[in-house]
Amino acid sequence: MISDMEKYVSALLKANVSADDIEKTKAVIGATDEVCAILDSPSVPLSEKETAIGELFPKSIGGVLAAISEDMCVSEFNEIAKAYLAELDKKNNVANAVLRCVTEPTAEQLDGFKAFVMKETGAADAKIEVVRDASLLGGFVIDVNGMQFDRSLRTKLRNIKDTVEKNAVKNNDVDAGGIISILKEDIKDFEFETKGEEIGTVISVGDGIATIHGLDSVMYGEIIIFESGVKGMVQDIKKNTVGCILFGSDDDISEGSRVKRSHKKAGVPVGDAFIGRIVNALGEPIDGKGDIQADDYRLVEQPAPSIVDRKSVSEPLETGILAIDSMFPIGRGQRELIIGDRQTGKTSIALDTILNQKGKNCICIYNAIGQKASTVANLVGDLEKHGALDYTIVVCATAADPASLQYIAPYAATAIAEYFMYQGKDCLIVYDDLSKHAVAYRAISLLLERPPGREAYPGDVFYLHSRLLERSSRLTPELGGGSITALPIIETQAGDVSAYIPTNVISITDGQIYLESDLFFSGQRPAVNVGLSVSRVGGAAQTKAMKKAAGSLRVDLAQFREMEVFTQFSSDLDNETKAQLQYGKGLMELLKQPLGNPMSLAHQVITLVIAIGKGFVEVPIEQMKKYQGELLAYFDEQHRDIIDDINATKTLDDALRERILKAAKAFKN
Repeated sequence: MISDMEKYVSALLKANVSADDIEKTKAVIGATDEVCAILDSPSVPLSEKETAIGELFPKSIGGVLAAISEDMCVSEFNEIAKAYLAELDKKNNVANAVLRCVTEPTAEQLDGFKAFVMKETGAADAKIEVVRDASLLGGFVIDVNGMQFDRSLRTKLRNIKDTVEKNAVKNNDVDAGGIISILKEDIKDFEFETKGEEIGTVISVGDGIATIHGLDSVMYGEIIIFESGVKGMVQDIKKNTVGCILFGSDDDISEGSRVKRSHKKAGVPVGDAFIGRIVNALGEPIDGKGDIQADDYRLVEQPAPSIVDRKSVSEPLETGILAIDSMFPIGRGQRELIIGDRQTGKTSIALDTILNQKGKNCICIYNAIGQKASTVANLVGDLEKHGALDYTIVVCATAADPASLQYIAPYAATAIAEYFMYQGKDCLIVYDDLSKHAVAYRAISLLLERPPGREAYPGDVFYLHSRLLERSSRLTPELGGGSITALPIIETQAGDVSAYIPTNVISITDGQIYLESDLFFSGQRPAVNVGLSVSRVGGAAQTKAMKKAAGSLRVDLAQFREMEVFTQFSSDLDNETKAQLQYGKGLMELLKQPLGNPMSLAHQVITLVIAIGKGFVEVPIEQMKKYQGELLAYFDEQHRDIIDDINATKTLDDALRERILKAAKAFKN
């Protein structure tokens, strides 16, 4: 593209140069290279150039060439002439169209095409450029003003094929008789489309990004379809071009490939049939169990519920993990961040939470972003082994998938969750993890030539996650009372919670569970750091029984950690300090919990009541977990009434506390 093109075209328009003079000028320039050499040479004086222009070129254009010959390369005149003629046609209301057909049209047919173009565009005249294209098989395609009128036999046959496949899947009718009946019906109604489609042309493609010229009316976030069948989503709109991310391979897309609009924003199919299935970021099944019958279609980008549509968080979503349910409770509709270094048990906490929802009328969605396919397969195996896949949907965008699919995956997973939420159901969604999601978005943004900011992330990376997590909420009873509880996961580097992405997500969420590497490697699992973890919903998301049972647990643990650091180099300790340290070590031991073994509410309450009542003080630390297991088994067998009371009333009065302590004493004796 020549710089200052508008300046040259404007000069030609001002001089009112005719199309005939433009053609004569092009002929003179093309006749010999010597003309260009003279006019482009800096050693030839300007007066001699003007004399040569006056002798060789038409008078109407000589003055223009002389005026711009100082800074214009004459050999580039063809490109300027093309832009000028297009502007001239626009000024004179002349439509330029390209007719692609298999055989050369007759003069009468050409007049018909000309009349058709004038009617569709409202132009006073039309110019038709004929291009032979045997791949159309029959019929024709007209491109005019960025619109395409496709009446080719190739497109009609493709539409018939799509109809056959769609009806065959819908009706489970794939036998020859069924296909023939569909074909007969479709061929009987054989008609060419009369409406035009807006068409764009690929300027460049690479790394999952395509730049397209045309598509002037396209929407941000709209799905566009390439002639190879690959879909993309518009993510960048500039003055003359559109940038889009591709949802498939770009092997069959090249410069000059054609693109058409779908007039639909990106969305995913949703429905009850998705439960128990594994799908990709576009909602397509990848578990080999056949197609999924969708009940609806939801856009991946949706506005979050307004303030008046939300209800405060008041109902607990129990994780089954004692350390979390007792000190950092999670409520239905809350967003609780799980944050920590690599390999510290972040996914394990999310997995246990999903397993603990069995029989609690909660639909779980696990969204894997940028993970190895083998890792996701192992997790799905664990879910299946525990029977959790019966109420779980897995939305997967692995590390092998393009950055575009990793970027859209959490929004697609949230759209699926919203389908259930607006039906009045409770959902739990795990984003594993949003660090990789931010990295995928950074890659896309840099390829789209957006300016990088802190840590090379684009300026809107905060908005990336805030608009995602704001969609998790609890709705008012008038809207069905459904909820989405979000557990986003963020991976830190060397425990640095002050990095860009961690601080962003911490400020968006309603609390965080911080997992510490030192605790993890010392055998404290889950490795929850009591000091840095917090739930901003707090006791509002706890049952009365748990709130009362937990009591001073967090304060006791904080005192133990402080005393442990203070006394680690002391050899001579008084009995009271030794007792406090022994009590604190016992609490830490009780908070250890093996993977895949979530605890019920009753077991958690019983454990806490006995622990805070100093019922475990005399038990040796190495035998603590064994003693706890046998104690809870004793309650299950001998004191079922206590467990039933806790589960039924979800309260803990003094009388019930005494019954628990009395039963524990009896077990000890």
